[in-house]
Amino acid sequence: MTEQLARVNGIELCHESFGDRAGRPLLLIMGLAAPMIWWDEEFCETLAARGFHVIRFDNRDAGRSTRLHGRADLAQAYLLRRSPYTLADMADDAAGLLTELGIPAAHVVGASMGGMIAQTLAIRHPSRVLSLTSIMSSTGGRFVGRPSARALPVLLTAPPKDRESYVETLMRTFRLIGSPAYPFDEARMRNRAERTYDRGLPPGGALRQLAAIMADRDRAPGLRRTKLPALVVHGARDPLVHVSGGRATARAIPGAALDIVPGMGHDLPRAVWPRVIRGIERIALDRPA
Repeated sequence: MTEQLARVNGIELCHESFGDRAGRPLLLIMGLAAPMIWWDEEFCETLAARGFHVIRFDNRDAGRSTRLHGRADLAQAYLLRRSPYTLADMADDAAGLLTELGIPAAHVVGASMGGMIAQTLAIRHPSRVLSLTSIMSSTGGRFVGRPSARALPVLLTAPPKDRESYVETLMRTFRLIGSPAYPFDEARMRNRAERTYDRGLPPGGALRQLAAIMADRDRAPGLRRTKLPALVVHGARDPLVHVSGGRATARAIPGAALDIVPGMGHDLPRAVWPRVIRGIERIALDRPA
């Protein structure tokens, strides 16, 4: 299916789907400054082959979705919890997209910031979430999931404006935060970086998204009230969101399964896909559509 635009909450979200529409609906939510193509086509097609109707989309301020405006002040976000928009707004975007697509409820998978949005979706719109998979994410608690000193600049550095510099910067970033126990797939990462740049980099978008993360409150109390099958996946070697964030998420969600992947950092190496896909499928079977 080709990319399409859906009008949701006063903005447009670019989205794409894989598999039979009669399959089990599965919504994929990507992370900070990351367009939907960071959910690799092969990953999506593998899920579709297992009976899922897979939907991926660009969050607001990413890819080909609406570019917002407003200056993000990270100090105000952290200290005063003020941001141009919130994770709740982004979760409402996801719920609105499901409505526009005529999907009452879906299995939801989120990575990094996408995991935070997925958690918020489950808290704010529990009837829309059949199961939750939170990958390399955290609860928003300020003493868990904190980045290492060497990874912190990744969050605070604005992306370069020219294509070549952006590509090389993203390559260096994932060499830093990626999985030390798995080979770095240079060709795949270069292709991802080039396609990301070509699809568009909203000016200030990454900082506005980061402000939304920093302004959010601890989701653990809300997660404790959820009643749904849940899986938490986290890399044991994640330098950007410490594994304590994944452990805290699993503790907060009643009955959640926790899968700590040895040697995995803040990415999803191809070799880990079968393990993650089996986990998604397993919890989806606990709550059929």
